[in-house]
Amino acid sequence: MLQRHRVMAVLMLVTAMLVAGSARAQSVLILGDSISAAYGMEKSQGWVHLFEKKLVPHCTNAQVINASVSGETSAGGKSRLPALLGAHKPDIVVIELGGNDGLRGLSPIAMRRNLEAMVALSRDSGATPVLLGMQIPPNYGPQYTRLFEQQFQMVAQQQKVPFVPFFLEGILEHGGFQPDGIHPVAEAQALLLRNAESVLSPILPDCYVGNDSATEADDHV
Repeated sequence: MLQRHRVMAVLMLVTAMLVAGSARAQSVLILGDSISAAYGMEKSQGWVHLFEKKLVPHCTNAQVINASVSGETSAGGKSRLPALLGAHKPDIVVIELGGNDGLRGLSPIAMRRNLEAMVALSRDSGATPVLLGMQIPPNYGPQYTRLFEQQFQMVAQQQKVPFVPFFLEGILEHGGFQPDGIHPVAEAQALLLRNAESVLSPILPDCYVGNDSATEADDHV
């Protein structure tokens, strides 16, 4: 009889753990630059906030931590990431960095190593890394431009990271850029979310409301 009670207790504990695990939504850390920091607009208009509005109300214990900083480089993100991982213990880390490395003409090879380090740090903490790639204007020269883009591809392929090759893909057709020619306008933020969702949706819990931001983006054409 005592043995039976022990077995029942273990089964109840395992069941409770499974239920808790299924109800627990993933927390997502966004480590980006001005593109994800909603530069030039209200924070509530940015793609990260739009993402949070779709995740948090529908998923128990869901959390989106936006640690994006305008002007951030891959080196800056790498230096800040360990503390962020320790403080928030995210399930997913979205790495949206490298654009400022390119705009400043920094070494693409050093950028790749920084991205690889952030992928490794994320995985070592138990999180799934996601990489949002960037491109730079052609006036930096074809050799530098090509080398820059290749680094994102190398990280994604070699590290097997969910990857968006160009996070700003389609922006010109969906609202365009602010006067600086670098930062998307508020009307284009739904498209940024759709681009991010192309790799985020498969690794988010079922409670996420789905990829309906495509319709929102199309409304701004």
